[in-house]
Parts: sequence; C-alpha cells; structure tokens
Amino acid sequence: MKIFSWNVNGIRAAGRNGFGKWFEEAGADVVAIQESKATPEQLDDLLKNPKKYHSYWHSAEKAGYSGVAIYSKKEPLSLKTGIGVPAIDREGRVIVAEYPELVLINAYFPNSQRDHARLPYKLAFCAEMLKFCQSYVKKGKNIVLCGDYNIAHKEIDLKNPKSNRENAGFLPEERAWMDEFLSKGFVDTFRHFEPGPDHYSWWSYRPGVRAKNVGWRIDYHCVNEGFLDRVKASRILPHVMGSDHCPLEIQIKN
Repeated sequence: MKIFSWNVNGIRAAGRNGFGKWFEEAGADVVAIQESKATPEQLDDLLKNPKKYHSYWHSAEKAGYSGVAIYSKKEPLSLKTGIGVPAIDREGRVIVAEYPELVLINAYFPNSQRDHARLPYKLAFCAEMLKFCQSYVKKGKNIVLCGDYNIAHKEIDLKNPKSNRENAGFLPEERAWMDEFLSKGFVDTFRHFEPGPDHYSWWSYRPGVRAKNVGWRIDYHCVNEGFLDRVKASRILPHVMGSDHCPLEIQIKN
C-alpha cells in the first residue's frame, strides 16, 4: 500500500503546475492532500474525480482557506470529516479514512503565525490530535497520521535552527508537543529510516532558497509503535515541484 501526503498550497494552483501528471505517474493507493483551498464544486473533473479513484473533501467554511482531501483507489470502510471540535472542524483540517489495514488521519495543523497569535489555537489543536489518535489505538486500530504538522521537531529538521528559535514552527511549545506525541507511543517514520541531515519538505518561495536546499521538515507520516513493523519505507520527494512543499511517501507491507 503506497500512501502519499502533500500540502499542495492550493489544489487549483497545483493543477496548473503539474499535479495531474505527477498523480498519474505516482501509482498511489492513496493520496492525502492538505491546504486544498477549494471546494469540489470549484474543480474540474481531473482534480475532483480522477479516473479509478474515489475522492473525499473537507473544506473550510472560509473560502480559499485550509482544507484537506483524500484520493483513494479503494473505497474506505468509513470516512469521517473533522474530529468533533467545532473550532477545528470549521477550518477543514482533518479527514479520516478507515481501511482494513489502518486508519489514515490526514491533518493540516495550524500555523502559529509570525506574531505567534495562533499559538494557543495550534497547541489546542495538537492536544486534540493526540487524544484523537490515541482513541483509535485504544480500540485496537493502527493509525497513520499524515500531513503538514507545521512543526520542525529537532534542530536537524531545518537548515538554520539558531536563527529560527523564536519563529513559528520551531517554537519550544510546538517542539515540546512533538516530544510528547512521540513519547506516547507514536513514531516519526521518516526518522526511523533516515537519521541524517538536509532532508526537508518545505522551502520559502524566495528566489534560490529551494535550489540551495534551505528548508524545513514539517510534513510527516507518523504511526503507532505497534504498526511500525508493517512500514516498508518512508520517503521525502524533494524533486517533485508544484508547491512550496513536496510530497511524502510511505509504503505499507501486506
């Protein structure tokens, strides 16, 4: 089972920048996208309903903002939008597809903002996500929490940690939540396979930044510890263009 996750920073913009060609060539079982910035009604059929795939959308109440979606070859056993918290659900940040093998939780975590104005909201979201993931594991389910966490966990996860200590995405409170999340029985699958530096999933649009690989790793596939032995591979795909983020891939053994 090949699962891709990608913050497309606008599915319509990504569609103009090669998303369709990448999608066709990826051979995915599931593609989870974040920051769709659209409702299905605003999309052409190639983006709304790709051939051989089912598509599911959870859009924000605010037009052109946030939003998540899942493209799936197999119809899930169940599909859930939101987590039952109105302040979170109205922003279209979580969609959940349950399969026989796993529960896929596709999440777009809030950005704390440059002035940290949304840090309390971000931390509340994080706390709810931990409880949400734990609720499935307690039922005996295996979970994959994929998406844009908007958190660089360790210094190795961004190019310039010293100059970013007070910046959103690398704040002590955000990193502490990531510590807590992983201590509660979840695994950052990319770091399980790759301990080395210079692997990033987001780059500023400023000229030359991506070419020089001055980036942040803020997108993840995390699983519960009991499911780790089923994870065959977890990769970042920085060569794929079309957004300021790149896609991630996780492969699950049968």
